[in-house]
Amino acid sequence: MKVVVDSVYIGRLRPLPPEGQQTGIFKSAVVGSVALGLEGLVGDAQGDRRVHGGPEKAVHYYPAEHYAGLAAEVPERAALLQAGALGENLSARGLTEHNVCIGDVFALGSCRLQVSQPRQPCWKISHKLDHPQMSRLIAEKGWTGWYFRVLQEGEIAAGDMLELVERPAPECSLARLWTACQLHRADPRELQLLAAAPGLNGAWSRRLRDRAAWLLSQDLPPP
Repeated sequence: MKVVVDSVYIGRLRPLPPEGQQTGIFKSAVVGSVALGLEGLVGDAQGDRRVHGGPEKAVHYYPAEHYAGLAAEVPERAALLQAGALGENLSARGLTEHNVCIGDVFALGSCRLQVSQPRQPCWKISHKLDHPQMSRLIAEKGWTGWYFRVLQEGEIAAGDMLELVERPAPECSLARLWTACQLHRADPRELQLLAAAPGLNGAWSRRLRDRAAWLLSQDLPPP
């Protein structure tokens, strides 16, 4: 499985209307190659490092094909719903949450990237696009995109091939993980299976195990 990266995006901090919080969600396409380290792309910034950036969220990928779906759902914002609008670092077509799995390792340029977790859409998306329900819509549709950790540093560029080279958890797609996390009463066995997926961010794994343990402690009938 391989796709060509259409664009690589980076962005400096800018104020986000209307309150003026500093954010890195406004990004521009890179011309030529850019260095990629364990913390992310050189020249890219994150406004709140508690929830964005860092080794487990070094690179954000968003499937370009989701924008057409979002535009159909919210036609009054269609002109704004173009690749790069959600603050992603990588844009391409052919990879989605349904055919990408937790822990997948991809080659890109001289780098190696590993899928670590879905992106949880936050309020900044709604503010940037001036649509109060946009973040909720993305979550409900499961059109979240995902984060990569960087296993091997190097350089990447638009036009590089993003190629799957290892799949340690073929049964654990990102769509399956997101669905389980959104259920009001998930199957504890499903949560335990997903929590054990190699490559899943440790914080996500702990939350899944804790939730499974709580559900089992309630002695509820299977869903």
